[in-house]
Amino acid sequence: MIVTFDLFSALTDSRRGGSAVFARIATERGWPFTGAELYDQWDRRNKRAQQRVDTTAGWTTFREISLHALADTYTALGLTADADADITRVQDGVGDWPLWPDVPGGLPAVAEHARLGILSNVDDDLAAATLAYPLVEPGLVLTSQQLGAYKPDPAIYLRARDLLGDDLVHVAASARDVRGALEAGIPTVRIVRPGHQLDPHGPAPAVSIHAVSELVSALATMRR
Repeated sequence: MIVTFDLFSALTDSRRGGSAVFARIATERGWPFTGAELYDQWDRRNKRAQQRVDTTAGWTTFREISLHALADTYTALGLTADADADITRVQDGVGDWPLWPDVPGGLPAVAEHARLGILSNVDDDLAAATLAYPLVEPGLVLTSQQLGAYKPDPAIYLRARDLLGDDLVHVAASARDVRGALEAGIPTVRIVRPGHQLDPHGPAPAVSIHAVSELVSALATMRR
């Protein structure tokens, strides 16, 4: 069995990590916004833009999407800044974004029962810079850059299954990821994380856990 995890909701506390970067930017410039406010404004636009990407018109990198989302955020908030330089700063800081507390101890336990990978809406270099990357098999780290699609497009999940095999389970936290994987027909475990709810209009996962360590028994149940 191969288990993939979403990188920036299931494994990484991206709001905490990203907010810290934006807090430093805001403090340096005397902006009247907290780091969390800036992160939330940018993150919402970033996710919405990923859902709207038209891959038939040519590939748009995650960095490009994130850059345009940040520029739109600055415009909406009435801020004047170099969005290109700032998105570089945000992405360069990803290596310091913390994992959820249950991840470092939980993943090795799960690795005794399954092979571990990542399925994420990012570029390859960004995935490789994270704290989660060394905890899984590098050959099982799949990104939008490799698969040519962004969540929640069913194509990203189906292409991952084509590469990894039918014995694939995906662990997701965000509403769009849980719904996208389930609607693509991928066995999905929801890991409950702060700030993430299920899509009330989408399918409900059969299995939910609150910590990575609980995945061991969940996988055993799924096998049976």
